[in-house]
Amino acid sequence: MSLSRRYFLSFAALAFVSVMLAPPAMADAFKVALVMPGNITDQSWNQAGYEGLMNAKKELGIEVAFSEKVAQPDQAEAMADYARRGYNVVIGHGGEFQEAANRVARKHPDTLFVVHNGTEPAKNIATLDFYYKQFGYLLGVIAGRMSKSGKVGFIGAQKIKFSTDLVAGYQEGFETVQPNGQVFIAWTNDWDDIAKGKEAALSQIAQGADVVFPTMDNAAIGSLQAAQEKGVWGFYLYYDSIVDWPDTVLQSAIMDIKAAMVDLLALAKEGKAEGKNYNMDVNSPKAARLGTYHSAIPADVKAEVEGLVAKMKSGELRP
Repeated sequence: MSLSRRYFLSFAALAFVSVMLAPPAMADAFKVALVMPGNITDQSWNQAGYEGLMNAKKELGIEVAFSEKVAQPDQAEAMADYARRGYNVVIGHGGEFQEAANRVARKHPDTLFVVHNGTEPAKNIATLDFYYKQFGYLLGVIAGRMSKSGKVGFIGAQKIKFSTDLVAGYQEGFETVQPNGQVFIAWTNDWDDIAKGKEAALSQIAQGADVVFPTMDNAAIGSLQAAQEKGVWGFYLYYDSIVDWPDTVLQSAIMDIKAAMVDLLALAKEGKAEGKNYNMDVNSPKAARLGTYHSAIPADVKAEVEGLVAKMKSGELRP
């Protein structure tokens, strides 16, 4: 599994990575563009966005285009370019696109801008995200039950809402099980560097952590490699990653942006999408759910976690 996210690329090169994915269409075709920070083969966040776009193209009969590996300084111009070309919806695939969307949306009021993991919905800006604290909490409880040392780790790249919500929930869930335990938190400031991800995990393991939770993109593979080599447990995001790490991953928080994208774009095509936040949680299992439990997790722990999910669905538990 290759996980990558952030590359620096001048906007002049966008012509090489902006690819039309539909044949010439009628002038009134509904058109959606996706701007991504990483590449479409990372088997993580960016690939999920690309596949969501392809699913929407197939299911909704829309015309689509994408740009990949767009560096942060170029994001506003990439989004504006699609708006100028008449795209009905322009998506920034990550919370780091929020500032670019704010700048561009005012100049293109007839375009709906969508920011995945965004924080500031506005008149023509919708944000699409997940209730990350819920899933951080659930994984934290599992970590607490499975940790023998009472020490676990969390590794993030940047302190954006996605990451800070996850770690807050993770810490809260862990402490309900092990109130005297310890959560090591590391920020690598890099989404892609496998060596940095591995170094961060090895540091936490050296301090006694026997469960690590990497939340980067490409760099997460390094963290999971460290966990595998040292014989400790790990978690991951986005897909049921136990299929690739059967001896290491305890559980995955599946944030199925693909399903969420199709639902939101269906609303947009119908003219019903609004400038508001669309938040997916355990009550939206098509888009947000836990994956496969590792066989090492005892049945009573699995039952405990499923009980917590039920309480979250009813509103009784809100991390």
